[in-house]
Amino acid sequence: MSIDKQVDQFHEQGFLIFEKLINEKKLDYYLSIFDELIDRSKSVPIGTPHWSFEIDADRQQNPELLHKVQGVCVVEPRILEIASDPMILDLVEKLTGTDIDVFGTKFFPKLPYGGTSVMWHQDNFYFGTTSDQIVSCAIYFNDADRKNGCLRVIPKSHLNKEIATHDKNPYGYGHWTQIDESQAIDVAVPAGTVVFFSSNLLHGTHENKSDRRRYSTAWHYIPANLSLERFPRGGYGDRHAVRGN
Repeated sequence: MSIDKQVDQFHEQGFLIFEKLINEKKLDYYLSIFDELIDRSKSVPIGTPHWSFEIDADRQQNPELLHKVQGVCVVEPRILEIASDPMILDLVEKLTGTDIDVFGTKFFPKLPYGGTSVMWHQDNFYFGTTSDQIVSCAIYFNDADRKNGCLRVIPKSHLNKEIATHDKNPYGYGHWTQIDESQAIDVAVPAGTVVFFSSNLLHGTHENKSDRRRYSTAWHYIPANLSLERFPRGGYGDRHAVRGN
């Protein structure tokens, strides 16, 4: 598919999938870093900034089951290498322009038997905008399928550029919205896959009920000159210049 058709598909459907974009050598390198983060999590006290753990039946954080590292490129700067990969940025540039920042970097380990990441939501709900210039990016470092918690999306749900009502998740983290499940599709992909999607797109994930991990990262590319009140350039520690000025 030509790059023009890819851009058209992104704008029409709200997402783009590039299977096995990251080669095995790079995958092995990043998997080793993520394994280090899992090991570090075992000695991280509950309540430590950047680190959160899965919520148990008593609504307490389970220190044995890492949920997320928020600001992972701050916690582990080596991860910024993948967010800055020229192969990825060459694709992002077609959607954002040549001067690019990345912000809101996250690592979701999706550990076996209960690992979670996000319920149905729109990223722009958290950003306080409806801008269609923000490109969310998810990268899968293991094969992802329905059993171990793959991404789910509602194609074309970004088109009206409206933010749905989001309610606080009473059982865990973040906010979520109600959707028509019949419109959802599962994004089951092999390791090394990069998915771009509009920050207005409705998306969520399945819980990991398998015996396999599902490491992924998520972050958001933005034109460097786009001002976001909640995530200002130079005033927010997890916003990084990755191409251009």
